[in-house]
Amino acid sequence: MDLTNLHSLSASDAVHLIRQGAIDSAQLVEACLARVRETDTQVQAWAFLDPDHALAQARAADDLKRQGLPIGPLHGVPVGVKDIFDTADMPTEYGSVLYAGRTPSRDAAAVAMLRAAGAVIIGKTVTTEFATQAPGKTRNPHDPERTPGGSSSGSAAAVAAGMVPLALGSQTNGSVIRPAAFCGVLGFKPTHGLIPRHGMLTLSRTLDQVGVFARTVHDLALLAGQLVGYDERDPDTRPRARIPFAEVAAEEPPLPPMFAFVKTPHWERADEETKEAFGELIEHLGDRVEEVELFPSAAEAWQWHETIMEAEMAANLEREWKEGRDRLSDSLRAQLERGREVRAVDYQRAVARIRPIHESFVELFEQRYDAILTPAAPGTAPKDLASTGDPSFCTLWTLCGMPAVSLPLLQGTNGLPLGVQLVGPRDGDARLLRTARWLAAAVAAG
Repeated sequence: MDLTNLHSLSASDAVHLIRQGAIDSAQLVEACLARVRETDTQVQAWAFLDPDHALAQARAADDLKRQGLPIGPLHGVPVGVKDIFDTADMPTEYGSVLYAGRTPSRDAAAVAMLRAAGAVIIGKTVTTEFATQAPGKTRNPHDPERTPGGSSSGSAAAVAAGMVPLALGSQTNGSVIRPAAFCGVLGFKPTHGLIPRHGMLTLSRTLDQVGVFARTVHDLALLAGQLVGYDERDPDTRPRARIPFAEVAAEEPPLPPMFAFVKTPHWERADEETKEAFGELIEHLGDRVEEVELFPSAAEAWQWHETIMEAEMAANLEREWKEGRDRLSDSLRAQLERGREVRAVDYQRAVARIRPIHESFVELFEQRYDAILTPAAPGTAPKDLASTGDPSFCTLWTLCGMPAVSLPLLQGTNGLPLGVQLVGPRDGDARLLRTARWLAAAVAAG
Protein backbone atom coordinates (compact mmCIF):
# COMPACT_ATOMS: atom_id res chain seq x y z
CA MET A 1 0.00 0.00 0.00
CA ASP A 2 1.11 3.54 -0.77
CA LEU A 3 1.90 5.05 2.60
CA THR A 4 2.64 8.57 1.38
CA ASN A 5 -0.92 9.90 1.79
CA LEU A 6 -2.11 8.11 4.91
CA HIS A 7 -2.47 11.47 6.62
CA SER A 8 -5.39 12.27 4.31
CA LEU A 9 -7.44 9.24 5.36
CA SER A 10 -10.74 9.86 7.05
CA ALA A 11 -10.95 8.48 10.57
CA SER A 12 -13.57 5.96 9.45
CA ASP A 13 -11.35 4.66 6.67
CA ALA A 14 -8.37 4.53 9.02
CA VAL A 15 -10.34 2.49 11.55
CA HIS A 16 -11.35 0.05 8.81
CA LEU A 17 -7.83 -0.33 7.43
CA ILE A 18 -6.31 -0.85 10.87
CA ARG A 19 -8.91 -3.48 11.74
CA GLN A 20 -8.28 -5.27 8.43
CA GLY A 21 -4.54 -5.21 9.03
CA ALA A 22 -3.86 -3.22 5.86
CA ILE A 23 -2.05 -0.59 7.94
CA ASP A 24 -1.13 -0.26 11.57
CA SER A 25 -1.46 2.64 13.95
CA ALA A 26 2.27 3.39 13.95
CA GLN A 27 2.22 3.88 10.17
CA LEU A 28 -0.77 6.21 10.40
CA VAL A 29 0.66 8.25 13.26
CA GLU A 30 4.04 8.53 11.51
CA ALA A 31 2.29 9.77 8.37
CA CYS A 32 0.46 12.41 10.42
CA LEU A 33 3.71 13.43 12.13
CA ALA A 34 5.36 13.76 8.73
CA ARG A 35 2.52 16.04 7.69
CA VAL A 36 3.09 18.09 10.84
CA ARG A 37 6.76 18.45 9.96
CA GLU A 38 5.78 19.54 6.47
CA THR A 39 3.12 22.11 7.35
CA ASP A 40 3.23 23.21 10.97
CA THR A 41 6.07 25.68 10.60
CA GLN A 42 3.53 27.83 8.81
CA VAL A 43 0.27 26.78 10.47
CA GLN A 44 1.52 26.47 14.09
CA ALA A 45 -1.43 24.38 15.28
CA TRP A 46 0.28 22.65 18.20
CA ALA A 47 0.84 23.83 21.75
CA PHE A 48 2.53 20.52 22.66
CA LEU A 49 3.66 17.64 20.47
CA ASP A 50 6.07 14.85 21.41
CA PRO A 51 6.50 12.59 18.36
CA ASP A 52 8.19 9.82 20.34
CA HIS A 53 5.35 9.70 22.85
CA ALA A 54 2.76 9.69 20.06
CA LEU A 55 4.51 6.79 18.34
CA ALA A 56 4.83 4.92 21.64
CA GLN A 57 1.05 5.12 22.08
CA ALA A 58 0.56 3.89 18.50
CA ARG A 59 2.93 0.93 18.98
CA ALA A 60 1.14 0.00 22.19
CA ALA A 61 -2.14 0.03 20.28
CA ASP A 62 -0.62 -2.22 17.61
CA ASP A 63 0.64 -4.62 20.27
CA LEU A 64 -2.87 -4.93 21.70
CA LYS A 65 -4.26 -5.83 18.31
CA ARG A 66 -1.50 -8.35 17.60
CA GLN A 67 -2.27 -10.05 20.90
CA GLY A 68 -5.89 -10.43 19.87
CA LEU A 69 -7.14 -8.28 22.74
CA PRO A 70 -10.35 -6.22 22.42
CA ILE A 71 -9.92 -2.93 20.59
CA GLY A 72 -12.09 0.18 20.61
CA PRO A 73 -14.01 2.04 17.90
CA LEU A 74 -11.17 4.57 17.46
CA HIS A 75 -8.36 2.06 17.81
CA GLY A 76 -5.04 3.53 16.71
CA VAL A 77 -6.50 6.74 15.27
CA PRO A 78 -4.63 9.98 16.14
CA VAL A 79 -6.66 12.78 17.72
CA GLY A 80 -5.64 16.34 18.59
CA VAL A 81 -6.89 17.73 21.90
CA LYS A 82 -7.46 21.43 22.61
CA ASP A 83 -5.12 22.65 25.31
CA ILE A 84 -7.89 23.29 27.84
CA PHE A 85 -8.55 19.57 28.44
CA ASP A 86 -6.43 17.96 31.14
CA THR A 87 -4.02 15.27 29.98
CA ALA A 88 -2.07 13.30 32.57
CA ASP A 89 0.86 12.68 30.22
CA MET A 90 1.12 16.12 28.57
CA PRO A 91 1.02 19.75 29.69
CA THR A 92 -2.30 21.61 29.82
CA GLU A 93 -1.60 25.33 29.84
CA TYR A 94 -4.90 27.01 28.82
CA GLY A 95 -3.06 29.23 26.33
CA SER A 96 -1.84 31.39 29.23
CA VAL A 97 1.56 32.22 30.64
CA LEU A 98 -0.02 31.83 34.08
CA TYR A 99 -0.14 28.07 33.54
CA ALA A 100 3.09 27.48 31.63
CA GLY A 101 4.40 23.99 32.37
CA ARG A 102 1.24 22.81 34.16
CA THR A 103 0.86 19.03 33.85
CA PRO A 104 -2.29 17.60 35.49
CA SER A 105 -2.31 14.28 37.31
CA ARG A 106 -5.48 13.01 35.60
CA ASP A 107 -7.14 13.05 32.21
CA ALA A 108 -10.26 15.09 31.56
CA ALA A 109 -13.38 12.96 31.17
CA ALA A 110 -13.45 13.45 27.39
CA VAL A 111 -9.76 12.53 27.07
CA ALA A 112 -10.29 9.39 29.18
CA MET A 113 -13.17 8.41 26.88
CA LEU A 114 -10.97 8.89 23.83
CA ARG A 115 -8.30 6.66 25.29
CA ALA A 116 -10.91 4.05 26.25
CA ALA A 117 -12.04 4.03 22.61
CA GLY A 118 -8.46 3.31 21.52
CA ALA A 119 -7.51 6.75 20.21
CA VAL A 120 -3.92 7.98 20.17
CA ILE A 121 -3.70 11.43 21.79
CA ILE A 122 -1.11 12.81 19.40
CA GLY A 123 -0.72 16.22 21.08
CA LYS A 124 -2.33 19.38 22.42
CA THR A 125 -3.65 21.95 19.99
CA VAL A 126 -3.40 25.71 20.41
CA THR A 127 -6.19 27.56 22.18
CA THR A 128 -6.69 31.26 22.55
CA GLU A 129 -5.90 32.61 26.03
CA PHE A 130 -8.26 30.83 28.44
CA ALA A 131 -10.41 29.95 25.40
CA THR A 132 -11.49 33.59 25.07
CA GLN A 133 -10.65 36.30 22.53
CA ALA A 134 -6.87 36.85 22.56
CA PRO A 135 -5.46 34.79 19.65
CA GLY A 136 -2.71 32.20 19.91
CA LYS A 137 0.01 31.57 17.35
CA THR A 138 -2.05 29.47 14.91
CA ARG A 139 -2.53 30.61 11.30
CA ASN A 140 -5.22 29.68 8.80
CA PRO A 141 -3.99 26.76 6.64
CA HIS A 142 -5.54 28.38 3.54
CA ASP A 143 -3.76 31.71 4.05
CA PRO A 144 -1.27 32.35 6.88
CA GLU A 145 -2.23 36.02 6.94
CA ARG A 146 -5.81 35.16 7.97
CA THR A 147 -7.23 34.09 11.31
CA PRO A 148 -8.11 30.41 11.81
CA GLY A 149 -10.88 31.56 14.15
CA GLY A 150 -11.05 30.75 17.82
CA SER A 151 -10.93 29.70 20.45
CA SER A 152 -10.39 26.15 19.12
CA SER A 153 -7.95 27.49 16.55
CA GLY A 154 -5.34 24.74 16.65
CA SER A 155 -7.86 21.91 16.49
CA ALA A 156 -9.61 23.30 13.40
CA ALA A 157 -6.32 24.15 11.66
CA ALA A 158 -4.73 20.76 12.42
CA VAL A 159 -7.66 18.89 10.86
CA ALA A 160 -7.80 21.27 7.89
CA ALA A 161 -4.06 20.88 7.20
CA GLY A 162 -4.24 17.08 7.27
CA MET A 163 -2.21 16.70 10.47
CA VAL A 164 -4.93 14.67 12.21
CA PRO A 165 -8.29 13.33 11.05
CA LEU A 166 -10.05 14.27 14.32
CA ALA A 167 -9.70 16.89 17.04
CA LEU A 168 -11.40 17.96 20.24
CA GLY A 169 -12.51 21.53 20.92
CA SER A 170 -14.95 23.53 23.02
CA GLN A 171 -17.49 26.30 22.54
CA THR A 172 -18.78 28.99 24.91
CA ASN A 173 -19.87 31.33 22.13
CA GLY A 174 -18.64 30.40 18.64
CA SER A 175 -15.40 28.54 19.34
CA VAL A 176 -16.10 25.36 17.34
CA ILE A 177 -18.43 26.49 14.57
CA ARG A 178 -16.50 29.62 13.57
CA PRO A 179 -12.98 28.10 13.28
CA ALA A 180 -14.45 25.12 11.43
CA ALA A 181 -16.00 27.54 8.95
CA PHE A 182 -12.83 29.61 8.54
CA CYS A 183 -10.58 26.56 8.11
CA GLY A 184 -12.93 24.64 5.82
CA VAL A 185 -13.59 21.56 7.97
CA LEU A 186 -16.63 20.18 9.74
CA GLY A 187 -17.29 21.28 13.30
CA PHE A 188 -19.96 19.87 15.58
CA LYS A 189 -21.17 21.30 18.88
CA PRO A 190 -23.55 18.78 20.46
CA THR A 191 -26.39 19.48 22.85
CA HIS A 192 -25.30 21.14 26.08
CA GLY A 193 -24.57 18.48 28.70
CA LEU A 194 -24.25 15.62 26.23
CA ILE A 195 -20.46 15.29 26.61
CA PRO A 196 -19.01 15.59 30.14
CA ARG A 197 -16.75 18.57 30.81
CA HIS A 198 -14.95 17.42 33.95
CA GLY A 199 -11.26 18.25 33.63
CA MET A 200 -11.92 20.93 30.98
CA LEU A 201 -11.26 24.58 31.74
CA THR A 202 -14.46 26.07 33.16
CA LEU A 203 -15.46 29.47 31.87
CA SER A 204 -19.24 29.24 32.09
CA ARG A 205 -21.16 26.22 33.34
CA THR A 206 -24.27 27.56 31.62
CA LEU A 207 -22.60 27.89 28.21
CA ASP A 208 -19.46 25.69 27.99
CA GLN A 209 -19.85 22.77 25.58
CA VAL A 210 -17.43 20.18 24.20
CA GLY A 211 -17.16 20.07 20.40
CA VAL A 212 -15.42 18.02 17.73
CA PHE A 213 -13.74 18.57 14.34
CA ALA A 214 -13.45 16.20 11.38
CA ARG A 215 -13.43 16.10 7.58
CA THR A 216 -16.63 14.07 7.05
CA VAL A 217 -20.03 13.87 8.69
CA HIS A 218 -19.47 10.16 9.37
CA ASP A 219 -16.28 11.00 11.24
CA LEU A 220 -18.11 13.58 13.36
CA ALA A 221 -20.62 10.88 14.28
CA LEU A 222 -17.88 8.34 14.98
CA LEU A 223 -16.05 10.69 17.35
CA ALA A 224 -19.09 12.19 19.09
CA GLY A 225 -20.49 8.73 19.70
CA GLN A 226 -17.49 7.85 21.87
CA LEU A 227 -17.77 10.96 24.03
CA VAL A 228 -21.39 10.98 25.16
CA GLY A 229 -21.97 9.86 28.70
CA TYR A 230 -23.02 10.59 32.25
CA ASP A 231 -20.39 11.89 34.65
CA GLU A 232 -21.45 12.71 38.20
CA ARG A 233 -18.67 15.30 38.30
CA ASP A 234 -20.47 17.30 35.60
CA PRO A 235 -23.91 18.24 37.00
CA ASP A 236 -25.30 19.01 33.54
CA THR A 237 -24.88 15.46 32.25
CA ARG A 238 -27.47 12.78 32.90
CA PRO A 239 -27.79 9.01 32.43
CA ARG A 240 -29.10 8.16 28.99
CA ALA A 241 -29.31 5.24 26.59
CA ARG A 242 -26.61 4.93 23.94
CA ILE A 243 -27.09 7.34 21.05
CA PRO A 244 -26.49 5.53 17.72
CA PHE A 245 -24.70 8.48 16.13
CA ALA A 246 -22.98 6.61 13.31
CA GLU A 247 -25.98 4.49 12.40
CA VAL A 248 -28.46 7.37 12.30
CA ALA A 249 -26.07 9.75 10.50
CA ALA A 250 -25.58 7.14 7.76
CA GLU A 251 -29.33 6.62 7.18
CA GLU A 252 -31.31 8.26 4.45
CA PRO A 253 -33.93 10.59 5.95
CA PRO A 254 -37.43 9.08 5.70
CA LEU A 255 -38.51 12.32 3.99
CA PRO A 256 -36.39 15.04 2.38
CA PRO A 257 -35.52 17.49 5.18
CA MET A 258 -37.18 20.88 5.56
CA PHE A 259 -34.99 23.83 6.51
CA ALA A 260 -35.89 27.08 8.28
CA PHE A 261 -33.62 29.83 6.98
CA VAL A 262 -33.09 32.19 9.93
CA LYS A 263 -31.15 35.37 9.29
CA THR A 264 -31.17 36.50 12.98
CA PRO A 265 -31.03 40.22 13.89
CA HIS A 266 -27.35 40.22 12.90
CA TRP A 267 -27.86 39.58 9.19
CA GLU A 268 -26.49 43.04 8.42
CA ARG A 269 -23.11 41.83 9.71
CA ALA A 270 -22.90 39.25 6.92
CA ASP A 271 -20.68 40.11 3.97
CA GLU A 272 -22.42 40.76 0.66
CA GLU A 273 -20.90 37.64 -0.85
CA THR A 274 -22.24 35.62 2.10
CA LYS A 275 -25.72 36.98 1.45
CA GLU A 276 -25.40 36.17 -2.24
CA ALA A 277 -24.06 32.66 -1.58
CA PHE A 278 -26.91 31.85 0.80
CA GLY A 279 -29.36 33.24 -1.72
CA GLU A 280 -28.03 30.76 -4.27
CA LEU A 281 -28.14 27.92 -1.74
CA ILE A 282 -31.75 28.70 -0.88
CA GLU A 283 -32.66 28.84 -4.55
CA HIS A 284 -30.97 25.47 -5.05
CA LEU A 285 -32.95 23.91 -2.18
CA GLY A 286 -36.22 25.19 -3.63
CA ASP A 287 -39.28 24.08 -1.68
CA ARG A 288 -37.12 22.37 0.96
CA VAL A 289 -36.38 25.71 2.66
CA GLU A 290 -38.48 28.57 3.99
CA GLU A 291 -37.36 31.84 5.50
CA VAL A 292 -38.50 32.14 9.11
CA GLU A 293 -38.44 35.32 11.16
CA LEU A 294 -36.87 35.02 14.58
CA PHE A 295 -39.54 35.56 17.24
CA PRO A 296 -39.27 38.87 19.14
CA SER A 297 -38.54 37.23 22.51
CA ALA A 298 -35.12 36.18 21.22
CA ALA A 299 -34.02 39.63 20.08
CA GLU A 300 -32.14 40.32 23.32
CA ALA A 301 -30.50 36.89 23.46
CA TRP A 302 -27.08 38.22 22.49
CA GLN A 303 -27.03 40.57 25.47
CA TRP A 304 -28.24 37.82 27.78
CA HIS A 305 -25.45 35.57 26.54
CA GLU A 306 -22.85 38.26 27.23
CA THR A 307 -24.21 38.88 30.72
CA ILE A 308 -24.14 35.19 31.63
CA MET A 309 -20.77 34.48 30.05
CA GLU A 310 -18.89 37.41 31.52
CA ALA A 311 -20.40 37.06 35.00
CA GLU A 312 -19.54 33.37 35.17
CA MET A 313 -16.07 33.98 33.69
CA ALA A 314 -15.40 36.55 36.39
CA ALA A 315 -16.36 34.04 39.08
CA ASN A 316 -14.41 31.13 37.56
CA LEU A 317 -11.26 33.16 36.90
CA GLU A 318 -11.30 34.96 40.24
CA ARG A 319 -7.90 33.62 41.27
CA GLU A 320 -6.31 34.54 37.95
CA TRP A 321 -7.77 38.03 38.27
CA LYS A 322 -6.54 38.54 41.81
CA GLU A 323 -3.07 37.08 41.41
CA GLY A 324 -2.17 37.55 37.74
CA ARG A 325 -4.30 40.21 36.12
CA ASP A 326 -1.23 42.13 34.94
CA ARG A 327 -0.31 39.12 32.79
CA LEU A 328 -3.74 38.76 31.19
CA SER A 329 -4.52 40.23 27.78
CA ASP A 330 -6.33 43.55 27.56
CA SER A 331 -9.38 41.85 26.06
CA LEU A 332 -9.65 39.28 28.87
CA ARG A 333 -9.15 41.91 31.57
CA ALA A 334 -11.95 43.94 30.01
CA GLN A 335 -14.28 40.93 29.97
CA LEU A 336 -13.54 40.14 33.60
CA GLU A 337 -13.99 43.74 34.63
CA ARG A 338 -17.42 43.81 32.98
CA GLY A 339 -18.30 40.45 34.51
CA ARG A 340 -17.45 41.66 38.00
CA GLU A 341 -19.90 44.54 37.54
CA VAL A 342 -22.90 42.40 36.53
CA ARG A 343 -25.77 42.74 39.02
CA ALA A 344 -27.21 39.53 40.44
CA VAL A 345 -30.71 40.50 39.30
CA ASP A 346 -29.50 40.97 35.69
CA TYR A 347 -27.66 37.65 35.73
CA GLN A 348 -30.67 35.78 37.10
CA ARG A 349 -32.98 37.45 34.58
CA ALA A 350 -30.70 36.43 31.69
CA VAL A 351 -30.50 32.80 32.87
CA ALA A 352 -34.27 32.66 33.28
CA ARG A 353 -34.78 33.65 29.63
CA ILE A 354 -33.00 30.58 28.21
CA ARG A 355 -35.84 28.11 28.73
CA PRO A 356 -38.62 30.20 27.12
CA ILE A 357 -36.45 30.88 24.06
CA HIS A 358 -35.60 27.22 23.68
CA GLU A 359 -39.23 26.18 24.05
CA SER A 360 -40.13 28.47 21.17
CA PHE A 361 -37.58 26.65 19.02
CA VAL A 362 -39.01 23.29 20.10
CA GLU A 363 -42.35 24.38 18.67
CA LEU A 364 -40.64 25.45 15.43
CA PHE A 365 -39.06 22.02 14.96
CA GLU A 366 -42.20 20.12 15.92
CA GLN A 367 -44.34 22.06 13.48
CA ARG A 368 -42.38 21.64 10.28
CA TYR A 369 -38.59 21.87 10.22
CA ASP A 370 -35.72 19.42 10.54
CA ALA A 371 -33.00 22.03 10.96
CA ILE A 372 -32.36 25.76 11.06
CA LEU A 373 -30.13 27.00 8.25
CA THR A 374 -27.94 30.05 8.90
CA PRO A 375 -24.37 31.26 8.26
CA ALA A 376 -21.61 29.94 10.50
CA ALA A 377 -19.83 33.31 10.34
CA PRO A 378 -20.34 36.66 8.59
CA GLY A 379 -17.93 35.69 5.82
CA THR A 380 -14.65 33.96 5.06
CA ALA A 381 -11.72 34.20 7.48
CA PRO A 382 -10.75 37.85 8.01
CA LYS A 383 -7.25 39.03 7.18
CA ASP A 384 -6.68 40.00 10.80
CA LEU A 385 -4.44 37.90 13.04
CA ALA A 386 -5.28 40.08 16.04
CA SER A 387 -8.90 38.87 15.95
CA THR A 388 -10.59 35.47 15.89
CA GLY A 389 -13.61 36.81 14.01
CA ASP A 390 -17.23 37.61 14.79
CA PRO A 391 -19.18 34.87 16.66
CA SER A 392 -22.60 36.54 16.37
CA PHE A 393 -24.11 33.82 14.14
CA CYS A 394 -23.30 31.21 16.82
CA THR A 395 -24.34 33.02 20.01
CA LEU A 396 -28.06 32.26 20.09
CA TRP A 397 -27.65 28.52 19.55
CA THR A 398 -24.94 28.29 22.20
CA LEU A 399 -27.13 30.16 24.68
CA CYS A 400 -29.96 27.69 24.07
CA GLY A 401 -27.65 24.65 24.28
CA MET A 402 -28.84 23.41 20.88
CA PRO A 403 -26.67 21.19 18.66
CA ALA A 404 -25.02 22.88 15.68
CA VAL A 405 -22.80 21.76 12.84
CA SER A 406 -20.72 23.78 10.38
CA LEU A 407 -20.33 22.45 6.84
CA PRO A 408 -17.78 23.79 4.31
CA LEU A 409 -20.29 23.84 1.46
CA LEU A 410 -19.76 27.33 0.03
CA GLN A 411 -16.82 29.40 -1.14
CA GLY A 412 -16.06 33.09 -1.15
CA THR A 413 -14.92 34.96 -4.25
CA ASN A 414 -11.41 34.81 -2.73
CA GLY A 415 -11.53 31.01 -2.94
CA LEU A 416 -11.71 30.58 0.85
CA PRO A 417 -14.26 28.37 2.62
CA LEU A 418 -17.60 29.83 3.63
CA GLY A 419 -19.40 27.81 6.29
CA VAL A 420 -23.04 26.77 6.38
CA GLN A 421 -24.45 26.20 9.86
CA LEU A 422 -27.27 23.80 10.66
CA VAL A 423 -28.94 23.88 14.08
CA GLY A 424 -31.23 21.24 15.56
CA PRO A 425 -33.34 20.77 18.69
CA ARG A 426 -31.74 19.67 21.92
CA ASP A 427 -31.09 15.91 21.95
CA GLY A 428 -31.70 15.76 18.20
CA ASP A 429 -27.95 15.45 17.57
CA ALA A 430 -27.82 12.27 15.52
CA ARG A 431 -30.71 13.38 13.31
CA LEU A 432 -28.99 16.74 12.81
CA LEU A 433 -25.92 14.94 11.48
CA ARG A 434 -28.16 12.87 9.20
CA THR A 435 -29.68 16.10 7.87
CA ALA A 436 -26.19 17.58 7.45
CA ARG A 437 -25.09 14.60 5.39
CA TRP A 438 -28.21 14.93 3.22
CA LEU A 439 -27.52 18.64 2.64
CA ALA A 440 -23.87 18.04 1.78
CA ALA A 441 -24.89 15.40 -0.76
CA ALA A 442 -27.60 17.65 -2.23
CA VAL A 443 -25.12 20.51 -2.71
CA ALA A 444 -22.48 18.19 -4.17
CA ALA A 445 -25.01 16.80 -6.64
CA GLY A 446 -25.58 20.33 -8.00
